[in-house]
Amino acid sequence: MPETRLTFDDLLAQLAAHAQQVDIECTWPTWQVGQLAAAGVLQWSIPAEFGGAPATADVLLAGYVRLARACLTTTFILTQRNGACQRIADSANEPLRAKLLPALACGDLWATVGISHLSTSRQHQGTPAVRVEKRGSGYCFSGEVPWVTGAAHADYIVTGGTLADGRQVLAAIPARQPRVRIHAAMSLLALTASHTAEVELDAVEIDERELLAGPTEQIMQAGSSGGAGSLATSALAIGAAQMTLERLHHEASARLELLEVQASLAEECAQIERDLYQVLSSGATGQTAGEIRARANSLVLRSSQALLAASKGAGFVAGHPAGRAVREALFFLVWSCPQPVLAASLREFAGSAAPQQF
Repeated sequence: MPETRLTFDDLLAQLAAHAQQVDIECTWPTWQVGQLAAAGVLQWSIPAEFGGAPATADVLLAGYVRLARACLTTTFILTQRNGACQRIADSANEPLRAKLLPALACGDLWATVGISHLSTSRQHQGTPAVRVEKRGSGYCFSGEVPWVTGAAHADYIVTGGTLADGRQVLAAIPARQPRVRIHAAMSLLALTASHTAEVELDAVEIDERELLAGPTEQIMQAGSSGGAGSLATSALAIGAAQMTLERLHHEASARLELLEVQASLAEECAQIERDLYQVLSSGATGQTAGEIRARANSLVLRSSQALLAASKGAGFVAGHPAGRAVREALFFLVWSCPQPVLAASLREFAGSAAPQQF
């Protein structure tokens, strides 16, 4: 970890200054990750006994909002790393926690997570994306993990699979081994620099000592890590919307007809952010969290389209911030998007006034 401590405000300014470059160049943001370490952000999701400086849930969400406003790609990468760290920290496997968490806290190790196939991705398919077989004192993993952010840069991939009896396990799989085959990073509409790729597990055997959780039914609903994802994704959508509305405000300063639109969207954004923290503090159910996610999705999409319309033809030229805002907003339609949230988006696209059910 760098010796010089970077203030959080300085970190935000530096990330914002390079966000467009990250989008254009599509290379892994090594410098930005180093700045996260220098500002102590990598310690947020690590318990103090392992060298971390754990952030409370509200502070973490507020940090995600501000970071996403500065650079959505870097923040998305951070959420995937933090998701892996939180799964490790929540594990009852004390030796593995002691082995991995101190190195993760200081940045000597990098972890990422690939668990969408256990929750939202490929759930319509009849067979599990990753099959697990018990072998002696360990487990054998075979199949494809469809979405792994920064897979080629990770030392460990936190992922899971399904046994023949339907129970599931979660493990921290060392990424740098021959039977872990990392495909080329996908070229995405946005966030390509996240180097998200499919990972093939070709009969990867791990010792039981590398197991984080399970075997158990529906492992994504077990423990404390499973319920915060929708709030974190909503926080990133709010931050992305704030960035877009800041640019729309700049356009409105020279064109008074835009002021009313910008002000209305900005107030809606502020209300959704207030409601986000209210859901967190009141311990509301995942259904209410889903409602926040649907509203945040709608806002970030409409805000980006308003900015594009306000930017006119210039915004349609590749490299313009309005184009990036539109492409990044589309990401929230597909990232960890549960069926009720997707249904709410589809109803809005169809112009339906039917009530949302979560």
